[in-house]
Amino acid sequence: MSNIREVARRSGVSVATVSRALKDPQMVSPRTRERVLKAVEEAGYRPNLLARNFSSGKSYAVMVLVPNIANPFFSRVIRGIEKAAQDQGYSVLLGDTKGDSSNEQFYAGMALTNQADGVIQLGSRYPFAEKDANLAASVPLVNACERIVEDDRYPVVELDNHGAAQEVARHLMKMGHRRIGVITGPSQSPIVRDRLSGFSEALKKRGLELDPEMVVHGEFTMTSGQKGAETLLSTPHRPTAIFCMNDEMAIGAVHQVKRMGLRVPEDVSVTGFDNIEFSQFTDPPLTTINQPAEELGRYAMETLRLIIDGKPLKSSRTILPFELVERESTGPCSYK
Repeated sequence: MSNIREVARRSGVSVATVSRALKDPQMVSPRTRERVLKAVEEAGYRPNLLARNFSSGKSYAVMVLVPNIANPFFSRVIRGIEKAAQDQGYSVLLGDTKGDSSNEQFYAGMALTNQADGVIQLGSRYPFAEKDANLAASVPLVNACERIVEDDRYPVVELDNHGAAQEVARHLMKMGHRRIGVITGPSQSPIVRDRLSGFSEALKKRGLELDPEMVVHGEFTMTSGQKGAETLLSTPHRPTAIFCMNDEMAIGAVHQVKRMGLRVPEDVSVTGFDNIEFSQFTDPPLTTINQPAEELGRYAMETLRLIIDGKPLKSSRTILPFELVERESTGPCSYK
């Protein structure tokens, strides 16, 4: 059976360097780590992870809580987390919570029994059970994409949601739209509130008000987007444009617009948010906000690793930039 000395011989480095490359990859250069990993593969070496974990008191795993693992946006965030985790010698455990608090508590609880060294929460809820609050206070936790409602104890990695929604509003108003509908996500979500306030603020700067009748709440699903569009388009004075707070709802909204005998964008413009891969293949392709999803995941994992290692953070809040991607689902307003 191959051992660590064989890996050292093949890679041309010391046994200590091999050990560092596998346990603390950030301690060696990328080139050296690449050589070591290649030698590990060639030699068929399998390090004794159980012994490593026992001696260090760590599991070298992180738990990621995902509200909906089928959502393409979250899959991109997870990809970024996994890549960063692998680069740092960690594995990733996924908990598909389905937005259910009991599921969140079950998966987050794995960090309380040393099955994970920390937690990345992609939802907006404090994930631990109330009875475990004291014990959970010492568990490293990072929010990515969302923020835990009314709890600023934990670092956050997120998009400039307020600014992104402003940009969507400016884009639609530039095309002459004045009566604009909005399909939000869950009302308790901090990022939904950020997007709604940003959108409303941009309208006010142009002397417009967001009509409460033009705001309906969705659940970040295609079905809720379809239902939301039906509600908006059934009003006596229907909107000429609809801002959906994620692409899945926008896809559902486009479907409903067509079902009601209207055209996109000639009769109703539709925008999304996230720039999931499907957005460029819809009919018509979606105008949307591009989120750097993999970067969100990478920053979240790197932030969590710093906390696990007891190192200081430069900031408790990392805000990433956005980009408006203009496609054919939005066009000039044809109604005066």
